[in-house]
Amino acid sequence: MKLFFKKNGASVALLILTIIGVFLLLIVAVPKAKPILGTGAKQTVKSETKEVIRYTAIGDSLTEGIGDLTNSGGFVPLVANDLQEQYHLNGVQTDNFGKNGDRSDQILKRIKKNEDIQKGLAAADLITLTVGGNDLMKVIKGDVFRLTKDSFKKPLKSYQKEVEKLLTEIRKYNEEAPIYVLGIYNPFYLYFPDITEMQEIVDTWNDGTKEVVTAEKNAYFIPINDLLYKGAGDQVGIVSSEETTTSSSEHDIKNNALYEEDHFHPNNLGYQIMASAVREEMVKTQDKWLKKGSE
Repeated sequence: MKLFFKKNGASVALLILTIIGVFLLLIVAVPKAKPILGTGAKQTVKSETKEVIRYTAIGDSLTEGIGDLTNSGGFVPLVANDLQEQYHLNGVQTDNFGKNGDRSDQILKRIKKNEDIQKGLAAADLITLTVGGNDLMKVIKGDVFRLTKDSFKKPLKSYQKEVEKLLTEIRKYNEEAPIYVLGIYNPFYLYFPDITEMQEIVDTWNDGTKEVVTAEKNAYFIPINDLLYKGAGDQVGIVSSEETTTSSSEHDIKNNALYEEDHFHPNNLGYQIMASAVREEMVKTQDKWLKKGSE
């Protein structure tokens, strides 16, 4: 046996070296399989989207949420909840600076005087503005018995200038956040359907707002008249279900999207409809507010 290894030692050594060489070559040439359970090292993936959103709402009674029986702020919290759920956010922080009865010039004065509003605007990733309804009502109340469509031309021009000032003031505190401006609606349509001029006036007023908004960088107009003036589902009025002996013309006609106490402001359903319109526009423009670095 000793003689065998002595005679063949060189051959065996050469064979061993060859095997080792082939093994090392395979280690280098064959890619390593990924471990099934991982390496144990925690790998963090940096998210490109924000985890918390700041949403500031400014405006009139529609922002305040008059008619919302939950007293939680109308469409604003509904939008916040929808966004948090859709984008799996850790939170949506809201500031609601709505005030019932405010016209465009009064909203502007509040922004200029109120530091809390200024801070809320400055910190916002998203801004909504409701404006125009009270400006229009001021014209209507001014000379209600002698109104014509021409009566609204000069007031509309003045109103547009106020909206321009309003947007300029908001931009002083926040140059980047998208601003979503809601239009107004005709709450009188079901009660006075023969007054077609009122619908035309509301449309013209909305066109005036849209003209100013679209001229502003990163600002978007959201129409809501077609969603609300006929009631939810375009039912063109809901006749009271109470059985009476009176004719159908004497039945109580209701808009099921409006608050029954005043037949003017949206109710909970109306605010849900508004929230859906706002959310849809925010989703379409998510690159303006959702990505990190977009503030």
